[in-house]
Amino acid sequence: MIRRAHSELGRAIRTITLLRYLSEPQSREQITQVTNRNEAFHGFADWLMFGGRLIGQSDPDHQEKVIKFNELLANCVMYSTALDITGSANEIAAEGQPVDLDDLATVSPYITHTVRRFGNWTLNLTPPDDTPNTRLDLEPRVLFAAPWTDPPHEMPKATGGDEDSQREAPRRAGRAARHR
Repeated sequence: MIRRAHSELGRAIRTITLLRYLSEPQSREQITQVTNRNEAFHGFADWLMFGGRLIGQSDPDHQEKVIKFNELLANCVMYSTALDITGSANEIAAEGQPVDLDDLATVSPYITHTVRRFGNWTLNLTPPDDTPNTRLDLEPRVLFAAPWTDPPHEMPKATGGDEDSQREAPRRAGRAARHR
């Protein structure tokens, strides 16, 4: 009886979602965007897959590992590409050229022509002379046409008590907000 009720509830939810999809253009656009983004990621991960798309073993644990490692590799390549894009945008801004954020928003991290999947792999175990930049921070001159003038926002300090109670105040406030 409960199983049938859950089944009927699922059908009703599916029907409502389908009707919203058909009647709300904004909902269709959002669903299409998310679907396209996911498909682009999976296409990129498939392109990176060493040995093709076929997983040669029927062991589910092994298959899960292959998929997880492939997604990890795809995320690492995307992160490296995002670092390159950020560095390029910061260099353009440092030269005094404007960076159009609309143009920057269209650049995809799924660039394949710069990745050498089967190229020369060398292992260099000596540490670099300087620390590599691993932050994806665009400089303010890229993000803002005018210099930043607003003062930074500070967290309100707890009243009274010692350092421990002042450190606990934001946590308590967060917990209180979650329990409301």
